[in-house]
Amino acid sequence: TVYEDQLQKHLKKCNSREKPKPVYFVQDINAGLKDVSEIPEKQVPLSSLSIEELQNLITRLKKASNGLELHLKEQILSHQALQEALSDPKNGESAFKHLKQQASILGNMERLHLLGPGKCFVEFGAGRGKLSHWVDIALENVQSVQFLLVERATTRFKVDGKHKRRDSIFERLQVDIQHLCLNKVPILEKKKLPVVGIGKHLCGAATDLALRCLVESYTTCCDGKNEEPAPKRCRAAQTEVAPHKSAGNESTTEDHKPVAGIVIALCCHHKCDWTHYVGREFFKSVGLGPVEFHYFQRMSSWATCGMQETTGKASTSEDSEDQTHDTEEHEHTLSRTASGSDTLQGILSVEERKDLGCLCKRLIDHGRIEYLQQQGYKAALQYYTESAVSLENVLLTAVPNPSVIPEPTI
Repeated sequence: TVYEDQLQKHLKKCNSREKPKPVYFVQDINAGLKDVSEIPEKQVPLSSLSIEELQNLITRLKKASNGLELHLKEQILSHQALQEALSDPKNGESAFKHLKQQASILGNMERLHLLGPGKCFVEFGAGRGKLSHWVDIALENVQSVQFLLVERATTRFKVDGKHKRRDSIFERLQVDIQHLCLNKVPILEKKKLPVVGIGKHLCGAATDLALRCLVESYTTCCDGKNEEPAPKRCRAAQTEVAPHKSAGNESTTEDHKPVAGIVIALCCHHKCDWTHYVGREFFKSVGLGPVEFHYFQRMSSWATCGMQETTGKASTSEDSEDQTHDTEEHEHTLSRTASGSDTLQGILSVEERKDLGCLCKRLIDHGRIEYLQQQGYKAALQYYTESAVSLENVLLTAVPNPSVIPEPTI
């Protein structure tokens, strides 16, 4: 409360007041599904399903997953930029696990030739900005580097404000990814830099929002003025016919895409949302829809908390703690009712639940891969760290087709 005669003065500084929207805020630009009639009004929890219904759901899951690449390649890499921190005994076990993940993400970025000059690195779900911090360290001798850190929440203990380099510029965008129009961010509007989208444990639907933000709204805004809406697929088709184009052909527009690459560590599939999911067309192609998606995204939590039946209340275990993004907490567990634990007693073993949870994750992720491929990207899933470091250990990468990305001229 505040005295009436002090109200106007208070409103000028009150943190609860509605702030003016930034220029890059465009309502629901990356939201996805506009037709809500596709979504059932009432979603029934897993625990309400009969044994027959649950077994039918599992059968459909296995059928839809048939033929998918379920055994991912390991790309557990490291990067010189983090070697000193990794060997520092002052870092505790939790910090060490975060550093190993960040080192592998940077190693994979280097493998894809994404660490270079003249790029804008957009970190989605940035939190304290640690991932961008290490990318900046890795590029200490590189000029013309821009960082945009996207985070909807106000974050304490940010590390990006401590950078002393003059060549790299850090800018925070406090906005939900759902409403972020990258093309209207002043630095990108002015310089038209190729963008590299990155994220460490980008939670559930945030991954889909980020993908749509990059490959639909930003790419369309950059390409669309003199082009017809369809060329994305045409370019992908042309690259399949002529994959031998040299990196030196920088004058041809075919080699250039506004998005130079995407490297995102996936997380929290149980927080995915059919409305925002980019792989809806893939689900429909295998005879699935929003109802199955609703159950599969909940079943995906079995991959990381299938042991809950035997661990009781140990939900604050080391594994759960290690999957947080520094101070940001990711709720990796669902209630027993939501995850169907009571229904499953005596039907599925812990190991079977874990395998089915992993199958749900891969199915959801494959929809994302197909979406990126249709947009003209060479996309892949790989393990980027050991499960002992993080149970959420899958990295999604994508680069324009063909994968040889020409270095921009400065």
